Amino acid sequence: MQKGKIIEINTVEEYVALFGCPPICHPLLSVCRLSDVKDYSPIGKPVRLNLYTITIKDKTTCNASYGWRSYDFTRGCMNFFAPGQVHSWEEKTVNAGRWGWMLAFHPDFIRKYPLGAKIGRLKFFSYDVREALHISDMERNVVENILENIENEYRQNIDAHTQDIIVSQLDVLLNYSERFYTRQFQTRSSVEPDIVTRVHLLLQKHIDEHRKEFISVNALASELNMSTHYLSDLLRSQTGMNTQQHIHAFLIEQAKSLLATTQLSVSEIAYRLGFEYPQHFNRLFKSKTGITPLEYRNMN
Repeated sequence: MQKGKIIEINTVEEYVALFGCPPICHPLLSVCRLSDVKDYSPIGKPVRLNLYTITIKDKTTCNASYGWRSYDFTRGCMNFFAPGQVHSWEEKTVNAGRWGWMLAFHPDFIRKYPLGAKIGRLKFFSYDVREALHISDMERNVVENILENIENEYRQNIDAHTQDIIVSQLDVLLNYSERFYTRQFQTRSSVEPDIVTRVHLLLQKHIDEHRKEFISVNALASELNMSTHYLSDLLRSQTGMNTQQHIHAFLIEQAKSLLATTQLSVSEIAYRLGFEYPQHFNRLFKSKTGITPLEYRNMN
């Protein structure tokens, strides 16, 4: 189970042993209520979970951060993790008396089903732990009902239909989760209405400091303390454009200003905006405006 300094969890049985969950009823799946989990987790030790895991927690310790702000999710939150992600805990988590669920399943559990191919396209499995799904009371009831259905089937004697039924319920759970995340992106505009402004300020700072390197989506997301997928989804929900499109739009507007107000050559402008090769700048500019930088300068 342990490899180097990182604890490797490759099976559901190892997962329940590490986190103090009740004994498993299926070799590829574990589902349990948080109140049934022992107060144990590997404090201070990184853990790589090579399983799909979903956790749902109540308000007791569910303080999460989105970007540069902190939020107190008082009605519960959900986190989704894909295989291979590394986790660590710095404080002991007390589970006694708490509402919540822990669900883990091996990739083989869904591999032969359409969900096995679909799950790789669900971007919220690659969101950062701080980018939890905040669920309302109504959504919590929906989630609870589905998990109870999974739990009831999970605790039955395994037969030819067990896996089919549980996978279908997992599919429903993830469909609702996708809907809830979409809702959260829409309602978050009232919580953090300045995300576009902050993106533009960071892009402007990048240009003003003359870093002379093309700012990447990864770098921008890192400066905002968000995962790349979450930032793109958040921007798209509010503006219709993902992060890469925002970067390109910003650079084109900067280029237009420099072309119209300075005597800098096209190559100098390209380098100032972080392009390593002027031809890449020329290609992007023409693809976005329909004309070359020199044609734009001559028109102005």
